[in-house]
Amino acid sequence: MTSTRTPIHEFAIAATEPGIADPRVALDAAHDWIPAIVPGGVHESLLAAERIPHPYRDRNETEIRWVEERDWWYRGRFAAPVDLADDERLRLVFHGLDTVVDVWLNGEKLGSHENMFRPAVFDVTSRALADNELALRFSPPLAGLEVPESVTEMGRRLGDAFSQLAPEPGPDDAPAEGEGMMSENLPLSTLRRKATFSWGWDFGPRVPSIGIWRAVELVREKRAVISGHHVRTDHVDVDGARAALSVLVEVDRFAGEGPLRAEVTLTAPDGRAKRVPLVIPAGESEARARVEVDDARLWWTHDLGDPALYDVAVVLSADDIELDRVTDRVGLRTVKIEQPADFEEGGRQFRFVLNGVPLFARGAAWLPASMFVGSVSPERHRDLVGLARDGGMNMLRIWGGGIYEQDAFYAATDEAGVLVWHDFMFACIDYPSEDPTLQREVAAEAEYQVKRLRNRASMALWSGNNEVQLIHGFAWQNYEPGDWGYDFFYRILPDAVERFDGGTPYWPGSPWGEAPEEGFMAVNGVLDGDRHAWEVWHGFDFGAGGGPFESVGESRHYRRYALDKGKFISEFGIHAAPELSTLQRWIRPDDLTVHSESFDHHNKDNPKDKHDPVLEIVTGLPETIGEYVDFTMVSQGEGLKFGIEHYRRRFPHCSGTLVWQFNDVWPGFSWSVIDYDLVPKAGYYFAKRAYSPVLASFRESDDGALELWLSNSGRHSRIVRAVVTLARFEGAADRVESVEEHLPAGASRVAWRAQPGSYERGPDRLAWVSSPDDAFPPNRLFFSEVKDTHFGNVTLETRAEPDGPGAATVSITAHGYAYLVRVLSPAPGVRLSDNYFDLRDGEARVVQVSGLPDGFDLERLVVDVYAGQR
Repeated sequence: MTSTRTPIHEFAIAATEPGIADPRVALDAAHDWIPAIVPGGVHESLLAAERIPHPYRDRNETEIRWVEERDWWYRGRFAAPVDLADDERLRLVFHGLDTVVDVWLNGEKLGSHENMFRPAVFDVTSRALADNELALRFSPPLAGLEVPESVTEMGRRLGDAFSQLAPEPGPDDAPAEGEGMMSENLPLSTLRRKATFSWGWDFGPRVPSIGIWRAVELVREKRAVISGHHVRTDHVDVDGARAALSVLVEVDRFAGEGPLRAEVTLTAPDGRAKRVPLVIPAGESEARARVEVDDARLWWTHDLGDPALYDVAVVLSADDIELDRVTDRVGLRTVKIEQPADFEEGGRQFRFVLNGVPLFARGAAWLPASMFVGSVSPERHRDLVGLARDGGMNMLRIWGGGIYEQDAFYAATDEAGVLVWHDFMFACIDYPSEDPTLQREVAAEAEYQVKRLRNRASMALWSGNNEVQLIHGFAWQNYEPGDWGYDFFYRILPDAVERFDGGTPYWPGSPWGEAPEEGFMAVNGVLDGDRHAWEVWHGFDFGAGGGPFESVGESRHYRRYALDKGKFISEFGIHAAPELSTLQRWIRPDDLTVHSESFDHHNKDNPKDKHDPVLEIVTGLPETIGEYVDFTMVSQGEGLKFGIEHYRRRFPHCSGTLVWQFNDVWPGFSWSVIDYDLVPKAGYYFAKRAYSPVLASFRESDDGALELWLSNSGRHSRIVRAVVTLARFEGAADRVESVEEHLPAGASRVAWRAQPGSYERGPDRLAWVSSPDDAFPPNRLFFSEVKDTHFGNVTLETRAEPDGPGAATVSITAHGYAYLVRVLSPAPGVRLSDNYFDLRDGEARVVQVSGLPDGFDLERLVVDVYAGQR
C-alpha cells in the first residue's frame, strides 16, 4: 500500500481574549464562529464574512489593528481510518502555521509550534478516532517577548550613527505607527520566526497574517516513506550534450529494518526515460548513485536557451510492495559564483556562471504578492513570474524580510527560465543568534527549506539575509563574532546549504563584500561582492562615493548611478505611483488628491514628499493626481533606464542589476515596477527595453563626446547593425550614420563616437538609435531634463480592432514627437505587448492587448501621452 494524503480544509474560526488555555472553555466562550479560509488566514476569513473593511482601502488598516491582539481559535473535524496494521502510522501534517499556535486533537494537546517557516507534524497513530475534532489556538505572535539586550544596544548605536549622516528629522518626517523600514516591532520580532514585513515596512502596511497559511493533510503511511530526494547536477558538457548527476534518496523508517528498494526514473522532455535502481540496506536511511546522461537537454535561462525540465519519479518499495511515491521536475544545469580578480578596476568581480556561461543578471527583488501570504493563488504567482520573463528578467531575488514562497512560485520560475537568488528570512536588524532556542529553530527551518528547494532548476544562490551586516556595520563598524546573527550567517545557514544541498552557492548576506581597502564599508562597497545602491533616492553615501551636491534633489537624482562602480547591484530603485486606475480602485474619489491623508497613508516611506526635490529637477512639481502619476512614472522610468544602461556598459566589471522592487504587497506608492493589481508601471517597460539581450545605449563621456555603446548578454557573438540619428524634435535630422559591429558574447563596447563639438546639444534635440533588423529596441538620449525638453506639438492617430476572445490590436501613429505613449490599463489582468514608449514623427506601433474582460467595449481603450505634452 502506498502512502495516502487526505486534505483537511474545513475549519471555522472565532476570537477570544488572550490567555484561555483550556480548549473546551475557549470553544464554549467563542460563539461568533465563521468559516475559515484554509489555506489562508484570519484576515481573509473576516473579509469573506464581511466582518472587517478591506485593510488596503483608504485608511482602513488602522481600523483592523484589533485582529492581531486577539487569540484566534480554529476548529475542524476529520475522519480517520481505524483499521491500521501494525506497520502503519498516521501523521497530521500542518505545512504552515502562522505563527504561535497550540494544537489539540479530541481535547488532548498534541503540541505547540512557533515558526511559520517550517511544518508542524504530529504522529496521531494512537490518538485518532473514526471522527475527530481539531482545535488550534493562535496567540498574538509577539506577546510576552522582551527585546534582546544586544538588539537594544544595536538600536542605540544605529541612532547615533545615522544622526551623523542627516539633520534631525522634523515633525513631518517622523513615521506614523507601523510605518517605515525600522518598525517599532522589529526588535521584538527578532525572537519569532515570522515574516519581518508583517509589522509594516517602507513599502507596505502593518497587517500581520495569522492562521493556517498552508495546507493541512492526514497522511497514512506503511513501514517507510521517502523523506527526501535530490537530483543534483555536478557537471555539464555543453558541446557534448552530457550531464553528470548525483542522485540521493532518503527514507524515514518507522516499522521493520529490512532492505528497501528505490527506483528513480528521469524522463527527458522528448519522453526518453533513464531508470536508476537503488538499494537501501537494512538499518540504513539513504542511498546514492552517480548517473551519466547522454544527449542531455540542459536548463537555461530563457534569454540563453530553453529551460528544459526532466520529470522525476521516485518509488520506494519493500518485498515488491510499493510504500511511497514522489514526483518532481528538475533541470540539468550547473550554477556557480565566480569572483576573479578585476585587474583593471581593482578588487574582484562577482558573477553568476550558468553551465559555464558568465551571466549579466537582469532582474528585480521579489516581495510577497500580498500581506495575506496564505491566500495568494498559483495563478497570481504564474502571472507575476510571466511578467518578469516577458520583461527580459533572468533573475528574481526573494527578499529576506518576506517568506519562503509557495511551490507555485518555484515551479513558475523553473518553467520560465528565471533564476532565483534566495535570501534566508532575516532582514535589517541584529538577531540574538546566541539564543539556543532560536538556534534550534533556525537550524530546523534551514534544513527544511534547503531540502525543499534543492531540486529547483531555478535556485541560483542562498543568501544569509537582507542588510543585516550592512546595518550592523553602521552601528558597530565591524563584523566580529557576537550576538547579532553571526552564528546564523556564518555557521548554521552555510552548514545547512552544504550538508543538505552541496550544489547551490551560499553568500553571507545581501549586500556583502570584504575588500580590506574599504574597511567596514566593504559590505556595501564597490570592490567586492554585491551592493545596494541607495545613494539614489535616499541621498546618503552608502559606499559608492560622490558629492557634495548642490541640493537635496541632486543628491537623490538618478544621475548619481553614473558614479557607482559596484560589481553587482542587488538593489536599486526609485518610487513611482501606480496607474491612476489602480489608485481609483483603492482610494475614494474625494481623497484622490496629492498628499491627501489617504494618499499619504498609501505611501509608507518618509517623509511623504521625499520624491519632490527630484521631481522639481526632472519634471517639475505635480499639481494634480494625474500629473503626480505621470511625473513619478517618468522619474522612475528614466532613472531605471539610466542606471541599467550604466551598469550594463560596465560588464564584466559589473555583472548584474536587480531592481528594487518587482512587485507590491498592497496597492501603495513604492519602488515596484508592477503594482498590486498587476498593472506594469512605466518603469517596467523602460527596464524591459534596457534588459534586452542586445542593448544599444548612449553615453556622454567626461570629455564631452557622445558615445554609442553596444552590449551583448547572449551566449553567441553577433553582427549588430545600428542607425544613429542626431536630430531636432521638430524638423529634419542633422546627422544619420550607419554602424556595424561584430559583438562577441558578453561584450560591451563603444561602437560609435561623435567628437566633442561635432554635434549640437540642447533641449530641442535628441540622439536616437534604431536597429534595421530588430536586434535591439530603439533607444534615445535627451540633452536636457524632461521638464526642459522641447518635444513640440503632437497628435496621435489610433485604431483598436478585435483580435480574438479577450484580445485586440491597437495601432498608433504619431504626428510630431510623442513622449511616453501608452495604452491605459482598463482592468486588472490586461496585458500589453509594449507600453510607455516614444514615437518620432510619422512612426507607427502596434500594441497587442490580451486579457480583456468579456464583452469589453474597445472604445474604452484610451491611448495617451505624457502630461507635459497634452
